[in-house]
Amino acid sequence: MATLDISRLTPKERLDLISELWDSLSAADVRLTPAHEAELDRRLATFDADRREAIPWEDIEAELDRRSR
Repeated sequence: MATLDISRLTPKERLDLISELWDSLSAADVRLTPAHEAELDRRLATFDADRREAIPWEDIEAELDRRSR
């Protein structure tokens, strides 16, 4: 396997490489700890509970646009 001198890559090229490496992994390759699982479950429950109070992005964007005039 050839080695790559990443110090010669630009920050964008390094970020692109990170993205390609991450995308090459399957869900089975990335194991979550029990603490991470619990945190994700907590966040999903909060998301579901607060869904009715969510503001669509289009509304937020329109409000920001009105304020910037």
